[in-house]
Amino acid sequence: MAAAGSGRRVGLMAAAAGGAALWRRLAALVPPGRPGLAALLGRLSDRLSCRRDRRSRRSPWLLLAPLLTPPVPVITAPPCSLYPEGAHRFQWIRNLVPEFGISSSHVKVLLSPAEFYKLLKVQIKTAKQRVVMASLYLGTGFLEQELVDCLEEALKKSLQAKGSSVLRVSILLDFTRGSRGRKNSRTMLIPLLQRFPNQVRVSLFHTPNLRGLLRLLIPERFNETIGLQHIKVYLFDDNVILSGANLSDLYFTNRQDRYVLLRDSPEIADFFAELVDAIGDVSLQLQQDDTVQMMEGMVHPYQGDKMAYCERANQRVMEVINSARTRQELLHSKTFHSSQEGSPLLSQQDSQASRDLKPEPDTWIYPLIQMKPFGIQTDEMITETLLTEAERGARIYLTTGYFNLTQAYMDLILGTRAEYRILLASPEVNGFFGAKGMAGSIPAAYVYIEHQFYSEVCCLRQQERVQLQEYSRTGWTFHAKGLWLYLAGSNLPCLTLIGSPNFGYRSVHRDLEAQVAIVTENKALQQQLHQEQEQLYLCSGVVSSSTFEQPNRYVKLWVKLVTPLIKNFF
Repeated sequence: MAAAGSGRRVGLMAAAAGGAALWRRLAALVPPGRPGLAALLGRLSDRLSCRRDRRSRRSPWLLLAPLLTPPVPVITAPPCSLYPEGAHRFQWIRNLVPEFGISSSHVKVLLSPAEFYKLLKVQIKTAKQRVVMASLYLGTGFLEQELVDCLEEALKKSLQAKGSSVLRVSILLDFTRGSRGRKNSRTMLIPLLQRFPNQVRVSLFHTPNLRGLLRLLIPERFNETIGLQHIKVYLFDDNVILSGANLSDLYFTNRQDRYVLLRDSPEIADFFAELVDAIGDVSLQLQQDDTVQMMEGMVHPYQGDKMAYCERANQRVMEVINSARTRQELLHSKTFHSSQEGSPLLSQQDSQASRDLKPEPDTWIYPLIQMKPFGIQTDEMITETLLTEAERGARIYLTTGYFNLTQAYMDLILGTRAEYRILLASPEVNGFFGAKGMAGSIPAAYVYIEHQFYSEVCCLRQQERVQLQEYSRTGWTFHAKGLWLYLAGSNLPCLTLIGSPNFGYRSVHRDLEAQVAIVTENKALQQQLHQEQEQLYLCSGVVSSSTFEQPNRYVKLWVKLVTPLIKNFF
């Protein structure tokens, strides 16, 4: 029965990846004993019918999507579960991504930018073997220079130490964002390349979608809308920090984000180090003279054949995901069979020795990768399934610094039975507030998108179930993203998503993204996550109709006209 239930959930996940055909395939997969899910799909069908008169603003081709979408393969669970009785209910995620079981004592939730920055410096200074950092960009201010100085000091100590391994530093940034301006991420890192050429690697990812005339015509800064390296992972030996924060002074001082430290987790560290290496291999390599070149034998991202490049990138990234998954499955298999075979005395001794060496896992980490340009979309599939499977009475706290949800996510939020508390940025704490030129109108565009979504919530009379809240804090900006899932009847979350995705079109379709699903049965860690959620939501106010009547919510006509055309680029 457990295997069958897992198979149904994973089948739903595969169906969720079908895009426009999601509801049709979900309906076909509903088992007889799931009346709640059947009712959910019925509500979605009714909702789509009642909105048909408003579909004139959308392309009529969308109506043909269920017929044109190719069949989605149904992923089934293995015939025998390797999990002991009482294991967490989200074990189906392991059918798509590696699962890492750890002790909750190795997980620490950080709450402030200052804490994040301090931890980065400490971790760099104490690293002995490897420092791996993936970010959108590295800033050019005093605080960023301090980080570079810490790297230089750590590299210097590594060379001076005798008989120990040499420290290696690998940094992955986005090419367009990291090259903006005369003083930029590249010029900040070139001194390290010049002084430690055999220890430092700087890779600059260039999206394959920015090429030809498009690349020549689109000016600096605007070219970043086509696609970016958006992953934020900071790794020091066997310690990993997952976040949505970039390496810039704002993110170290007064731009609120989320951060989690996974301590002494070599398997997770190995996975993310290999992932960054894989992306680095298909990226441009920064040279000591500020030029860039591809590794020998690699297809160029914008000069070479696009399809060949994307296929090679897919191959490299999937090698990392699949090899990690295989390793973890073998580890689970050995653990399971060792507890089932042999004499009772031997099993007890082995079990005791295992507990002495490593605490029994009560927390599971799932890396979710989204790289649509390369045909990789596990984050999208799993996120959609989590939203689909959220039951009546469950609560989902979802936050994004840039509220611009995909249509699929909006349909799931409005069509499912769980309660939603969505935290987003008020105009004053939006990262684009006060920007020069057209970028200064982006907060107004987000207000317009927010107002449209709120109007739809009201139209469906869902105000009690789906609530919007705006983060507001004087002198701060808001960049936090992720979600917390509270099961029905529980006052603490058992799952959180944390990382780089914003749940918008860009995150799903354009950029390279990574986050982790953290599932825990440990009450202390659940309390940490709950306190994190409460601290963020404490600085917010509930959105109502009167919110959009305020003078600072006025949206000019041209912004309303342009937003539907450009909303997929920001």
